[in-house]
Amino acid sequence: MVDLTTRYVGLTLANPLVPSASPLSKDLDSARKLEDAGASAIVMHSLFEEKIEAETQHFARFFYQQALGHGEADTFHPVPDNVQSYQEQYLQHLQKLKTGLSIPVIASLNGTSASGWLDYGRALQEAGADALELNIYQLAANGDDDSATVENRYLEILQELKRHIRLPIALKLSSQFSSPIHFAKRLERAGADGLVLFNRFYQPDIDLETLQVVPKLELSTPAEALLRIRWTALMYGRVQLSLAVTGGFHHMPDILKALLAGADVVQLCSVLLARGPERLRTLLTELENWLDEHEYESIKQLKGSVSQQHAIDPSAYERANYVQVLDNYSCPAGVLR
Repeated sequence: MVDLTTRYVGLTLANPLVPSASPLSKDLDSARKLEDAGASAIVMHSLFEEKIEAETQHFARFFYQQALGHGEADTFHPVPDNVQSYQEQYLQHLQKLKTGLSIPVIASLNGTSASGWLDYGRALQEAGADALELNIYQLAANGDDDSATVENRYLEILQELKRHIRLPIALKLSSQFSSPIHFAKRLERAGADGLVLFNRFYQPDIDLETLQVVPKLELSTPAEALLRIRWTALMYGRVQLSLAVTGGFHHMPDILKALLAGADVVQLCSVLLARGPERLRTLLTELENWLDEHEYESIKQLKGSVSQQHAIDPSAYERANYVQVLDNYSCPAGVLR
């Protein structure tokens, strides 16, 4: 039987398929379905500092500050005795997942302030998380911030957390860094345990009728997987960090390519939202069958064997590939040249 086990941020996982942060982790029953289908760990939906702060301001306005200037309104909105904050609900749900599942639970944190990253990171550790994924969703839209400022912000968050918590930490990175491998090495020296390649920034749209900028959610497509596969292949062997890929992994061939490139785990999201938790079982069976048919004994044997360092033609991951693709392109029949 093929050994599917893999190591990720210090955790030994039964296989490399891990559901990433999504609404599926918000319900214990759906999380159990993922575990039953073969998930080796689960990444919780993110805890957002922005939501905590917004709720705090809301409570302050409608409960605790209602009598300012109007003493008679002191009990107009009595404070409920049993109200649970968003943060309390999240931490309680984390504990419920830890009790109800036998697989590791990785908490996802999306902070906005230095104190928030630290305070909520500690809270997630105390609630029982097995590891912490930092979802640093910061678009470099300030023209005064140079690349060093952007990178240092990540490093400062990581270093502060590593000083105060014991959990393994993975950072979910954007693909938009100017030198991802160099940055990965800096994160490794600062104490990171792993990287998740790559975060998907949701793109706002423009409503042509109202001229309003509106949010738009698009599930990933398989076309997005190649970017993750390429950078995994380039990073593998150059850093000793655990590598996870996420974004665009809907089919087994792409999952296999990510593992061949050097990924330790493949995180799944859109495919599970679109096709349900049972899709994970199918993918896992296809993975095991392919490895068996191709006489691999383990995931370890497969992993990184087609990274840039081990590829038959290492230059194919760089500009040579770009030139070759352009030179080999031909227009469809009937198109004027």
